[in-house]
Amino acid sequence: MDISDDFFPGAIGQIIQMHGAHYSQNWGFTTYFEAKVAHQLAVFAQGKQDTDLVLIAHDRDGVAGSLILNLHDPEAAGRGAHLRWFICADRSRGTGIGRKLLAKAVAHAETHTNGKMWLHTFAGLEPALHLYRSFGFVLHSEMDGDVWGTIVKEQEYRRSGDS
Repeated sequence: MDISDDFFPGAIGQIIQMHGAHYSQNWGFTTYFEAKVAHQLAVFAQGKQDTDLVLIAHDRDGVAGSLILNLHDPEAAGRGAHLRWFICADRSRGTGIGRKLLAKAVAHAETHTNGKMWLHTFAGLEPALHLYRSFGFVLHSEMDGDVWGTIVKEQEYRRSGDS
């Protein structure tokens, strides 16, 4: 498995498809969610800056995982780097690729934001939440919401880093 540090032709579409299929099959999310991922990912890709981090794991079958660290998110408000679009394809779950991607992201954040990071997720994603916690993320807030087009217990996790 290789890890690219930038988008390559077809990668954005595959990342969107992975999110749409996974969250539809496992959580009942609708095309609203897939369209939101598509829009936000496209906006990010068009405005990506040099210090932002794009990690795309891929094998002969295509994209096997992704993680993007947005260091210029206008919504960050002092929370550091925004971890986004972190997903692993079913075929790569349990291989350690997610941990490898997150370790690279944390190292990047250590360099650029003193390790300060944040992310939005929702309750019930236990393998991902376990991974986040193992890298020092802690639950900052939680509330019922429908930001993904389906009512879930939305959560914000933060990593304080060195500061």
